[in-house]
Amino acid sequence: MKKTHIILIVIIAVAIAAIVGSISDSSTYADFDEAFSNVGEEYHVVGKLNRDRPTIYNPKKNADKFVFYMLDNNGIERQVDLMKSKPQDFERSEQIVLIGKAVDDKFVARDILMKCPSKYEDGTPQGVNPENIPKA
Repeated sequence: MKKTHIILIVIIAVAIAAIVGSISDSSTYADFDEAFSNVGEEYHVVGKLNRDRPTIYNPKKNADKFVFYMLDNNGIERQVDLMKSKPQDFERSEQIVLIGKAVDDKFVARDILMKCPSKYEDGTPQGVNPENIPKA
């Protein structure tokens, strides 16, 4: 066998290993029921902040822990321990995507994505009178 064939086989093997590794590490979207029935597996859970429950953030004690309660899209509430500092404008978020795992009776999130309300309503920036916009 030629050296070029051996190098080509090694490159193909590395590419296959990378693809298989990325597939096995990828998490999937789920609700709290599925995440808590598969404890230890990573999921993306979509939901909304429960504004009726308190949020707990004490940066003097632990700046990398933020605790709040979230309702998933099925209305199931769970305590969430976000292992990051409290995101800016967190209370204004319309929708939350948590990336993490179920641990005991809590969902421990390593990351969070938030959909915040748009500063545009009907395509017009806030504070701008639509009548003052020139027509094309």
